[in-house]
Amino acid sequence: MKLFTFFLFLLFYQNIHAQKVFAVDYATQADIKVFVVKYETQADLKVFRVKYETQAGDNDGKWFFTNYATQSKKKIFFVDYETQADLKIYFVQYETQAGWRNSSKKHLMY
Repeated sequence: MKLFTFFLFLLFYQNIHAQKVFAVDYATQADIKVFVVKYETQADLKVFRVKYETQAGDNDGKWFFTNYATQSKKKIFFVDYETQADLKIYFVQYETQAGWRNSSKKHLMY
């Protein structure tokens, strides 16, 4: 029973921290192609980069960049042109500014 509870905890823990991302070197390795826009109003998602893994949000724009692809929930590739992107993001300065501007793209980060 303790082992079963432990595995449930691990499964739950993985789902809480869905915003752990890893930037890959090639588009073919990515789950999502991302473009960083110049203005907040152009973004689908406003992203705040957190310092610690435990601060990563649950699909709310708080991203933790992992050191290894296996530690991440999503692998992203930064594209050079907006037309190549699945998701447009804008990096915000404060954690409270993070969040979705276009909720129709929310499924991309689950």
